[in-house]
Amino acid sequence: MTVRNYPKLQETLLVAKLDNGLEVFILPKPGFTKTYATFTTRYGSVDNRFRAAGHEERRVPDGIAHFLEHKMFEEPEGDVFARFASQGASANAFTSFDRTVYLFSATGAVEANVDTLLDFVQNPYFTDENVEKEKGIIVQEINMYRDNADWRVYFGLIEALYRNHPVHIDIAGTPDSVRSITKEMLYDCYRTFYHPSNMTLFIVGGVDADAMLERIKANQARKTFEPAGPIERFFPEESAEVRTPRKEATLPVSLPKCIFGYKEEPGPQSGDAAIRRELTTKLMLDALLGASSPLYQELYDDNLISDSFGHEYNTGPGYAFSAIGGDTRDPDALLAKVGQAFAQAAERGIEEAVFERTRRKRIGAYLRMLNSPEAIAGEYTRYYLKGGDLFKVVELYESMTVGEINERLREHADPSRLAVSIVRGGEGSA
Repeated sequence: MTVRNYPKLQETLLVAKLDNGLEVFILPKPGFTKTYATFTTRYGSVDNRFRAAGHEERRVPDGIAHFLEHKMFEEPEGDVFARFASQGASANAFTSFDRTVYLFSATGAVEANVDTLLDFVQNPYFTDENVEKEKGIIVQEINMYRDNADWRVYFGLIEALYRNHPVHIDIAGTPDSVRSITKEMLYDCYRTFYHPSNMTLFIVGGVDADAMLERIKANQARKTFEPAGPIERFFPEESAEVRTPRKEATLPVSLPKCIFGYKEEPGPQSGDAAIRRELTTKLMLDALLGASSPLYQELYDDNLISDSFGHEYNTGPGYAFSAIGGDTRDPDALLAKVGQAFAQAAERGIEEAVFERTRRKRIGAYLRMLNSPEAIAGEYTRYYLKGGDLFKVVELYESMTVGEINERLREHADPSRLAVSIVRGGEGSA
């Protein structure tokens, strides 16, 4: 076990790599009544072409990572959620573009809940019957999201930005791809991506780290895993240009929804360079579009945005893009004003005072986040899978310069790589 001390943050993280390859992180939080745990596999919706060590390359149906997440909670003797509930825990899971996360939060029986988390994720139970039943549930879920305006406008942007990369495909897949999934496919993907050497366990809260680690070791010692080698992941060629500059849909909404963003080359995929690129981009967007910026206030005063307006930056294997927007009475007026502001900022540069104010704001938000076990577990794992360290974020912020932020702005905000997704109200709108 390795102990990592972060004196400035007053945090101590215990790290261990077990014999089977599982990486364990334990962050004791004395005085915290709640404990939060995540069990994460490096396997997401974009991983539809891969080659496991000793096997041929495979292309699996879109949505299979999400399908697998759904099926993991089913066991011969019943539903895992009920077992967590009987132990006073609340459990959940989610699938993103690049990872699948199983989690629980609890104020008691923490060791028993950790055992339950490890046991159900490491004991798949798929049958022809329960797989067929799940298909109908997931197809219904896909159809439900097709009627969700926020989901449609967001994925509409990704579809407008990307032509070939699987990031543009709904995380749940399509009705046709879901119907083609078989029990055998699920087991193949499980064996490939759910090996302990491809997974990370993070526990944060009022726990005894040494006792917890011994409990985890004992749990894993009771199980046998075949040796696993590296996993190769394959992604199609993606051009620099956007797929289509504009994508529109009609749904019953009271106000149009408008999300737009810039597509860019993925850049560094891991390490401090990747994390720094992400942080500088988010800081730049916040300086221009954050709630304290003059542009935000102008847009708000003009009734072009509401509290729903926001921005984010997403990057992963083979993709990187920003997403900006929300509800608006006039999508084209919003696009024109923001586009003009970006062009002016790229020409003149973000002022030093604005940069400093935004940097202090982001550092403050980061420090507040460290009071949330959920946020720590989720963000630490996300950064770790990219080769970064969540607890070194302040150091990265402190080393940034306004020149670096302005260079990032000019690099990212390329008008030729801008796409927009709009959902307008149609017949039956509220």
